[in-house]
Amino acid sequence: MSEQIILASASPRRQALLRQIGVSFRQQVTEIDETPWDNEAAEAYVTRLALEKARAVHAQLGNDEAPVLGADTAVVVDGRPLGKPRDAQHARELLGQLSGREHRVLSAVALVAGREAVHVSDSRVWFRRLGDDEIDAYWRSGEPRDKAGAYAIQGLGAVFIERLEGSYSGVMGLPLYETARLLQDFGIQVLDQFK
Repeated sequence: MSEQIILASASPRRQALLRQIGVSFRQQVTEIDETPWDNEAAEAYVTRLALEKARAVHAQLGNDEAPVLGADTAVVVDGRPLGKPRDAQHARELLGQLSGREHRVLSAVALVAGREAVHVSDSRVWFRRLGDDEIDAYWRSGEPRDKAGAYAIQGLGAVFIERLEGSYSGVMGLPLYETARLLQDFGIQVLDQFK
């Protein structure tokens, strides 16, 4: 089967989620500046990055290729995206901010072809209180190193989560409900392969 879309992401989690819903794809990754703008709202930030990723790959490939899917996820505390940990100390700071409280996870997914559209998933996650020793042990596991907010809901980080309201796949990095709606808007039916 030829690819239905091009994924503008190197994320193994996004690849696995697309495979989960049977979407065929190939990857094309490009680097963009992910620095938040001054006073940029978190939702505007993830929307901008998802669109910029998809637009950049679309521009590289030209109009004759499949639609390009871009995505971005941010863990948000007090209106600010936390980003990914630079090192062990930064991971301690990030996880310390999440400890014993609620935070938001915003995941934007954008599709660019002859036109473009974007959908955003907004989830709320509650962490239990974390001890310094378990934060250090979690860092040593290697899991937090490339994750927004320094945790992965689909991995060991799940033991920190008391409650989730919203999209589990959105917290992982690709909200499948919003992705399927977006693909449908562009004429790609996720369940067509089973008809």
